[in-house]
Amino acid sequence: MTDTLFSPVTVGKLTLPNRIVMAPMTRSRADEEGNVQPLTAEYYAQRASAGLIISEAVQPSRRAQGYVWTPGLHEDSHVTAWRTVTDAVHAAGGRIFAQIMHSGRVGHPVLQPDGALPLGPSPLASGEKLFTPDGLLDHPVPEEMTTDDIAQAVREFADAARNAVAAGFDGVELHGANGYLIQQFLADGSNVRTDAYGGSIPNRIRFAVEVVAATVEAIGAERVGLRVSPGGRANGLSESDTDELYAALVAAVAPYGLAYLHIMETGDRATTRRIRAAWPGTLLLNPHPTPESFPSKPEYGVAALADGDADAVVFGELWIGNPDLPARIKAGGPYNAADPSLFFGGDHHGYTDYAAQDA
Repeated sequence: MTDTLFSPVTVGKLTLPNRIVMAPMTRSRADEEGNVQPLTAEYYAQRASAGLIISEAVQPSRRAQGYVWTPGLHEDSHVTAWRTVTDAVHAAGGRIFAQIMHSGRVGHPVLQPDGALPLGPSPLASGEKLFTPDGLLDHPVPEEMTTDDIAQAVREFADAARNAVAAGFDGVELHGANGYLIQQFLADGSNVRTDAYGGSIPNRIRFAVEVVAATVEAIGAERVGLRVSPGGRANGLSESDTDELYAALVAAVAPYGLAYLHIMETGDRATTRRIRAAWPGTLLLNPHPTPESFPSKPEYGVAALADGDADAVVFGELWIGNPDLPARIKAGGPYNAADPSLFFGGDHHGYTDYAAQDA
């Protein structure tokens, strides 16, 4: 039954040797300037047997940063540091996209050199907290973005995409999921603007479409993917019109001919299937068919492919503890359990020290 996971699939101009994709997962091991470290090259190269690796979220500007020790793609040093990662992945036979994420209101003044507030579509706090070495801090009410701020954020996505290509990435994924800036504009629970970027669904999808258009113009559609999480409630998000919202978004971005659409499923397979039916290109699915199906399991991916619900499947936590995940799936396991206490920050422990099956 796992054979479908090991057939090739096209993503943009890439032919993936299997349909097992590594999800973007924040690991918080960059330095304070946003540069990834040598261990990061080892970490991703260990996982190069993935059909495609999607990197941890990368901020396109300092103001876009939402967490401590996360990497950037807005300085020359970032490009140089990431080149060591992409070179290592390619040398190991892999393919890697960079996920670009503007955190929007999910940020804090302590992350900014000038103590600036995070930006958001509207002055509504997430209700969540930021982890820092000094403890948990409440996310503040963000500064409402002006139209100039919005235009600047669009440019930052495109500029970061150019930097990603310069750093050797095969493409980029625009993070429109999990309650970050793109989804903050999409969702009526976080966007109460009354201008051209708020109110109606065509207005609320405008920022997402502009980011897609600018990024496609910058590096080409075959190098651009988009991630969404319809109905997701991460980071205090809420949507009252999910079906209509994503139908409009898919219709608006489909003509750009993106490399893929990536759905972070939130336990609603019916919504996934509606989007699947409307999306004309390659669809990646992080499969969670029910609210109880977290974290995802290989059998969820096999079922999604067998049912025609996706072209490739994306796993997260499984990849942390199992750098050779495709081989383990093919063998039917066993699987290493990842240690959640080592997910974020630290050194090689819980990062590069999970052994492959034949090691």
